[in-house]
Amino acid sequence: MTGHRLGLVAMLLLSAGPTVRLAAQVPDTSHAPPPIVTTGAVVVASDTTHRIRPMGAFLRSLLVPGWGQAVTGRHVAGAVFATWEGVSAMMTLKARSEFHYLQEARSANVGAKRQEVQDWLFLWIFNHLFAGAEAFVSAHLQDFPKDLKVRAFPGGVGLSVPVPRP
Repeated sequence: MTGHRLGLVAMLLLSAGPTVRLAAQVPDTSHAPPPIVTTGAVVVASDTTHRIRPMGAFLRSLLVPGWGQAVTGRHVAGAVFATWEGVSAMMTLKARSEFHYLQEARSANVGAKRQEVQDWLFLWIFNHLFAGAEAFVSAHLQDFPKDLKVRAFPGGVGLSVPVPRP
C-alpha cells in the first residue's frame, strides 16, 4: 500500500508547475503586435461564435439522428446516423407488415416475426439514443485538436498531440 502512496505523492510533485520562469521562458515581446485599445465592449473570438452547446446537440440528434452531428461539423457521422435511421425505420415497418400478414394467415412463424419486429424497433430506438450521446460528446470535443494521431508501434501504441508554441 505504501508503494501506491509513494507513487501518488511522486505524481503530485511532478505535476506541480515551477513558480519562477527561466530567462529562456520569458515571452519575447519585441515582435508582438501593438496593444488593442477597446471601448469597453466585449470581444468574442471568431472561432467560438458558431459553437453549439452539448445539450442542444444531444436534443437535436435525439429528435433527428444526425442533426446534432451535422451542426458540430461531423457530416459523415451525421450521414451514417441518418442512413441507419432510415434503414431501421423501414425494416421495422416491413417486419410489422409481415407480422400482421402472418397473424391473419395463422402461421406458426408469428412468434419469430414478432421477435424480429421487436429487434428492429429496439435498433431504431437505440439509434436515437446513441446519436444523441455521440452528438453530446462531439459538442464537448469541438475544440479538441484535430491533428491527434494514434500509431501502432512494434512494442505498443503511440499517441501524438500537437502542442502550440507561444
